[in-house]
Amino acid sequence: MADKKAQLIIEGAAPVELPILTGTVGPDVIDVRSLTATGRFTFDPGFMSTASCESKITYIDGDQGILLHRGYPIEQLAEQSDYLETCYLLLNGELPTAEEKARFVSTIKNHTMVHEQLKTFFNGFRRDAHPMAIMCGVVGALSAFYHDSLDIKNPHHREVSAMRLVAKMPTLAAMTYKYSMGQPMMYPRNDLNYAENFLHMMFNTPCEIKPISPVLAKAMDKIFILHADHEQNASTSTVRLAGSSGANPFACIAAGIAALWGPAHGGANEAVLAMLDEIGDVSNIDAFIAKAKDKDDPFKLMGFGHRVYKNRDPRATVMKQTCDEVLKELGITDDPQLELAMRLEEIALTDPYFIERSLYPNVDFYSGIILKAIGIPTSMFTVIFALARTVGWISHWKEMLSSPYKIGRPRQLYTGYPQRDLKK
Repeated sequence: MADKKAQLIIEGAAPVELPILTGTVGPDVIDVRSLTATGRFTFDPGFMSTASCESKITYIDGDQGILLHRGYPIEQLAEQSDYLETCYLLLNGELPTAEEKARFVSTIKNHTMVHEQLKTFFNGFRRDAHPMAIMCGVVGALSAFYHDSLDIKNPHHREVSAMRLVAKMPTLAAMTYKYSMGQPMMYPRNDLNYAENFLHMMFNTPCEIKPISPVLAKAMDKIFILHADHEQNASTSTVRLAGSSGANPFACIAAGIAALWGPAHGGANEAVLAMLDEIGDVSNIDAFIAKAKDKDDPFKLMGFGHRVYKNRDPRATVMKQTCDEVLKELGITDDPQLELAMRLEEIALTDPYFIERSLYPNVDFYSGIILKAIGIPTSMFTVIFALARTVGWISHWKEMLSSPYKIGRPRQLYTGYPQRDLKK
């Protein structure tokens, strides 16, 4: 809604009126699109003060520690829903009825297999390749196998592609892990739920099929829910930007995976484990806490505080409870790294320095501990993040394509040479 206006005063020029747009919640937004007619545009590195799109999917209030998916608090979804129900919500705008959910779950289960020939793609990668490098390649390659639904202007094609991506990502993630281990790849099973199926494909082998622990499957499902979407972050913005060019959905998701691979984005829970390795022993904690408090020391405690949340990360509260449940289920009491993590958590929750600065443990801190406890190697952490985030990416892609949009074309402040002549 544009019922208010801002006025921009530029010295030596007529004032420029800019509409002020109001959303359902959140701060007002000044619409600067008309600035181009004046021959000027705004300068905003990192787009920290720029709304790049209009969206109805996810809302974050970092100051209050609020995360809503289609209006529902993340805590309620994590406690009362499951991942596929949350996927339906993100994709369609409303929670499903019992009949709609059954149909959706059935559709996802029937799309979990990947083309058998896709297996041969893995042989082109070294066994020690980073799993995210493999995921970038094989997800992009899906467009070579499922080109029957690549007309992005066709709503049915968009729907089919969305289902395929949500369904096949756990299979591809597990195949990537099995390839790195030199183990045979496991086919998905339609009698298991989404999280159980992923753990089955990750840890079972043809010669030994072990039952999946309900506690671990529930923990995996919650990790998926808590990472499903997070508004206009770097990877989601990448997917939207790629999609604005008309690229096919598999290429767009591969672009999102590439953006997520960056350590400043999706690698945070992997960085938590690396930090624990650096600290090494509980006896070293005090020295590292002192380093973290020293403004002149570059050392940072990973997994504490959040760029967006200036209060507590609402996902971390759910993850802490899940973390406690997993460690109890697995009976892990003598892991030095987990002992370190628990001691750091205790300090962060009681030390005035951390409390005053809202440096609470975030979702990456707890998810890293959970994934390690389950037996997932750190190199796979970001792959699991990508698996969970795929539904958010594809929801934003679908939302963008279902309404008028323009190809993304950021401007720049040019500070290089002006025109000059070539003289020889």
